[in-house]
Order: sequence, then C-alpha cells, then structure tokens
Amino acid sequence: MSDTDLDLTLGLGTSGNDDPEECAATVHRALERGYRHVDTAQMYDNEAAVGEGLARAFDDPDADVSREDVVVATKVHPDNLAPADVRETARESLDRLGLDYVDLLYVHWPTSAYDAAATLPAFDDLRDDGLIRHVGVSNFTPDLLEEAAGILDAPIAAHQVECHPRFRQDELRQLAHDDGHYLVGYSPLGRGEVLDDPTLTAVAERNDCSPAQAALAWELARGVVPIPKGTGDHVDENYAALEVDLPDEDLAAIDGIDAAERLIDPDEAAWNR
Repeated sequence: MSDTDLDLTLGLGTSGNDDPEECAATVHRALERGYRHVDTAQMYDNEAAVGEGLARAFDDPDADVSREDVVVATKVHPDNLAPADVRETARESLDRLGLDYVDLLYVHWPTSAYDAAATLPAFDDLRDDGLIRHVGVSNFTPDLLEEAAGILDAPIAAHQVECHPRFRQDELRQLAHDDGHYLVGYSPLGRGEVLDDPTLTAVAERNDCSPAQAALAWELARGVVPIPKGTGDHVDENYAALEVDLPDEDLAAIDGIDAAERLIDPDEAAWNR
C-alpha cells in the first residue's frame, strides 16, 4: 500500500498489444469487467489505442466508469529521459491518450538518457503543473530507488518490476513495504512459463482455479500489484483472480518454487513487454 492517495489493484497490462482495434476493445472490455488500473508506455506504441478504449468505456453507460475511477499509467521511454524530452513527450503521451492528466508516470528504465539529478526534477515539474498525479519508477535497483527518493520532491508512489513465482523480488517487496510504495509486477505469469509448474498447477487444482489465477492470487497476497496482459476471455480470467483466496500452505508452496533468472533485461528495452 502506498503512502500516497494512489489506490492500485490488479491492472490491465497492454504491452505487446499493438493492434489498434484489439487494444482499444480490450481496454473497453477490461473497464466494463471491473478493472480500474490500465498500464501502457511510450515504448509500447499503443497509447492512442489505449486512449480510444478509455474513451469508449467512459462513454458507455453499461461500463459505469468515469475518468476519476481509473488509474491510468504510462512510462517515459528511456531515450526520452533528458529533462526537456520528459516534459515534451509526457505531453505527447497525454495527447495520444486523450487525457488531461495521467495518474502515474514512470521512468521506464534507468538507462540511455537517464540521469537522476536531471531527469527526476522534470517529473516533479509535471506533477506541479497538474499533468501527472504521481511519480513512479520501473526496473530500479535498491540503490537507484534510494537515490531517486532523495532527489524527488514527490514521493515514489510505485515501482514496477518483473515479478512472478519464479522471480519473486523478495528484497524489492520488502523495500516497498518498508518505504510505503506499491510494487507493481509486470510479466506476472512469467511469459506463460510458470503456468506448467507442477506446484502451481497443484495449487490451482486444490483451489478450483486456473494456474494463471493462482499465480496472480499469490502475487496479490504477497503485496504486489500484478498487471497481466491479455485479450478476450483472458481479461475476465485474470480479473477473477481477485476472488481467489489461497490458504497459507498454498502460498508457502508457491514461495518454494525454484527461482530462476529474470526473463527481461534492459537490452530488451525495444521489445514491448
């Protein structure tokens, strides 16, 4: 739970969804289903489609959702992290999304043009101007988190990292708890590689849910906000993980799954997660 007024729960990831109509329809469907957290990025090249999906949902009386109900998050491309580029491209993101502000703006990767002392004050400026409500970071180490917290005027509201049963991020989860920010987990299903794990499938069977739902329920129980991507029926399946309450022994069983190396690294920054 963040020390800010940001309220995050299981969200819709949109990485890799670069078909404009499918992406817009997925966002619309997710918000109609009950999602209230949508994640995109400049790198994903789909902000306009996400904005179209948001607009459809806001105009749809059956969806029963307003702008104020939804946390919309995007991320500044690593190549755009020079101060002037942060300010300019954040406004371009807003134009593509069709919004006056985003709730959460992340530093996507602390690589390329990132310079903490120069980059982060530009995020504070955007917040002061009312163009963003909260500042987030993504793919930071503990040392980089500490450095950023010492530079920013705004509190770090969220830290987004790869997190799933085979890459549990124990240290960063504890830091998020201690420091009062959300840990948001991308690739929470490990690119699908965790779904055949025998421990996870056994937990799913015992709890009458899918392996994907078991993985997401574990993440939620461990204090992480997962943002699985999905289209069609997977949107509904993932959201239903909020209704899965795993017993302590099954949470411990998932904790015991053999850890692996992370699946994504900065060299893959051009790939839409």
